[in-house]
Amino acid sequence: MTEPIVRVEEVRKTFGGKVRALDGVSLAFEPGIIYGLLGPNGAGKTTLIRILTTLLEPDSGSAWVAGIDVARDPVGVRRRIGLAGQSAAVDEFLTGRENVEMIGLLYGLPAAEARRRATEVLEGIDLTEAADRPARTYSGGMRRRLDLAASLVGRPQVLFLDEPTTGIDPRSRLDVWDLLRDLVRGGTTVLLTTQYLEEADTLADRIAVIDRGRLIGEGTADEMKDRIGGAVIEVSVEETRRDEALRALAGLDGPSVDHATGRITMAAPQGSRTLLEAVRLLTNAGIAPEDVALHKPTLDDVFLALTGQAASAAGEAPPEPSARRGRRSR
Repeated sequence: MTEPIVRVEEVRKTFGGKVRALDGVSLAFEPGIIYGLLGPNGAGKTTLIRILTTLLEPDSGSAWVAGIDVARDPVGVRRRIGLAGQSAAVDEFLTGRENVEMIGLLYGLPAAEARRRATEVLEGIDLTEAADRPARTYSGGMRRRLDLAASLVGRPQVLFLDEPTTGIDPRSRLDVWDLLRDLVRGGTTVLLTTQYLEEADTLADRIAVIDRGRLIGEGTADEMKDRIGGAVIEVSVEETRRDEALRALAGLDGPSVDHATGRITMAAPQGSRTLLEAVRLLTNAGIAPEDVALHKPTLDDVFLALTGQAASAAGEAPPEPSARRGRRSR
């Protein structure tokens, strides 16, 4: 059996003695995959990444990256990882090439090797033509790719990406997706947090959902979809009758309100039969639905079922407590 490349056991972290960012999180995954970490803002995702990349120490519990205890040998961990945070951290007054070379030198590479690797990663991330321009002239998508290039110059075994495609255009997002697939084919393992469920569904080999500091679901995308049934029903009713409709549908499989859309959603294990039963229950209660839809489950349905809110509304939660933010692991 392959040893996990990342292993976390009962990790806890509290800020200010009151805000519990992580509450006994345990997970493990094998090398050579993209592992997606999902959850609302404030759920604990970034805190967990900061612990795994040695930027924070846990209050209790243990974590290992590439077989190394992050608390006992943080330097050893840093030699084996790369990190790109939620915003591109580049020096605007240096060229793209100089930014990447500088990080290579901070990794301890000889100057000639840092230059060689900088050229290699800039070519791989399609920034060769812009490599000798100041970073201040780069678009948002180019800055994000440059940040990724800097995180790759040390050839990390594990790459930690905290919402790497937030704020960039759709074309650049697809370019980043292609890059991540190439990295995994080359042997790098990626831990990815993202607010885009389509991104996780497309890229991640395994997915974990974290909420309020606890791991509440884990598996492949298909496994997680299967857990909420073969199909999902969405019902729209007048807002003034929504609570009444929920009571009428209470005998079905977990009806709940998607607060982003106002729709009532529920699992439909028997497909169209469950749909007909939902309509019958509403009719008997004297409620005429405005719209009824039946569809296969998506990761958004999984997210709603596990966290009680749709991913589109997850960003409304308060952010995680701040911690001193490093530029990236070196």
